[in-house]
Amino acid sequence: MDGATPDGRVAVLVPTGALGAGVRMEHVERGLALGAVAIAADAGSTDSGPSYLARGVSKWPREAVKRDLEVLMTAAAKAGVPLLVGSCGTSGSDDALDWTADIAREVARERGLTPKIALLYCEQPPALIRVRNATGRVRPLPPSDPATDELIDACDHIVALMGPEPYAAALDAGADIVLGGRTTDTAILAAVPLMRGAGAGPAWHAAKVAECGGVCTEKRGEGGVLIRVGVDDFEIEPLSATNQCTPHSVSAHMLYENSDPNRLIEPGGILDVSDAVYTALDDRRVRVTGSVWKPQPYTMKLEGAGAGPYQTISLVGIEDPKVLADLDLFHDRLVGALRERIERTFGEEAGEFDVSARLYGWNAVSGRKMPKDAAIPHEVGVLLVITAATQSLATRMSKTCNPIFFHFPLSPELPQPSYGFAFTPAEIERGRVYRFLLNHVVETADGLELVRIRWAEAGQPHARETLDA
Repeated sequence: MDGATPDGRVAVLVPTGALGAGVRMEHVERGLALGAVAIAADAGSTDSGPSYLARGVSKWPREAVKRDLEVLMTAAAKAGVPLLVGSCGTSGSDDALDWTADIAREVARERGLTPKIALLYCEQPPALIRVRNATGRVRPLPPSDPATDELIDACDHIVALMGPEPYAAALDAGADIVLGGRTTDTAILAAVPLMRGAGAGPAWHAAKVAECGGVCTEKRGEGGVLIRVGVDDFEIEPLSATNQCTPHSVSAHMLYENSDPNRLIEPGGILDVSDAVYTALDDRRVRVTGSVWKPQPYTMKLEGAGAGPYQTISLVGIEDPKVLADLDLFHDRLVGALRERIERTFGEEAGEFDVSARLYGWNAVSGRKMPKDAAIPHEVGVLLVITAATQSLATRMSKTCNPIFFHFPLSPELPQPSYGFAFTPAEIERGRVYRFLLNHVVETADGLELVRIRWAEAGQPHARETLDA
């Protein structure tokens, strides 16, 4: 792998914001023609909730991930550059990583490729986290409480978010493809520039801007980007010939999933862009200077998720003008009546349960009371969500509430209304509810301490050989 472009910068092609979301071969070819020495992409996130980590399954279907890997693996092999993918299978759990690795092996066999594939595992056994917690090396992130043994043991899967060090170790050992477990979005993209001598501030900042592919461009959904990272600055441009990066689109991405637009906490340090300057080189490219990396004691974020109770849902549509004119009152009276009905019918069997009515078209997203002068909607959809200890209990509660839910008037003196139910049978069993249980950090000596690096040769499913790194 060549170290840098002729101007001394390390160029990395970021084809998409998530493996499985779609990759275009012409964009990848353009990035390689512009001097990319590596292809790097994220594949996971907590955005879609805890279910994927708790179950160890991918948000994206196998077909979508395979199609993207076909494009990227073929292009990387032809150009002779490495391919890095982080947070494989959405959650980055060991099962999700193995699932992605099997797809990569299948692509290699079908395409006649023989890459050396490194697998980076970062799932943590509860026993290890309990020991570290007992010695004060696990700390909560706001608004979480301190971890307990019970909380740790309730997790079905626990992952520690990797930094760039395992990716660099795998590449140094000769990997052509590096498939990683859960990794910070930025670490995947910063790894190659950092190991090739780029400045830490520019490398981390470029990675943050490019983490979602083309989201940092003017046409956010159109393709990926190419970053060129130097010692004191970085440049970024879209892979699509019809797209543009601007100072506004580039600088704005520091606000994405980040509470502080000037600081970003990563394993081993903090990126500070308080003095960053964004300059348009032309109508497509932006140069950024002034990014600073401040080293800190090494920590890795812990994400843990586990299974909870069960849910059953029902849906009605309402056009009743009296109800629409006072939706907050209707909501509160409806939920009260449903809760009373359940308690009266099931008694002690009800146990710990929850009833919610979500008013889509009014305030279902935020759950907050709307201002008194808010416009009356034309219609609303009311989603009834009942959560209970078992699926049977949740469904029986929902059936018990059925007559009230479909015919509840705004006030008792009004005639009984009928609302439009969306499906029959009305009760839809959602299955288990999953919860994030760990949102903490664990102190480590370095970025490799909690990572297991293994090799998987194409054509040899599940072959594992530990790399002494």
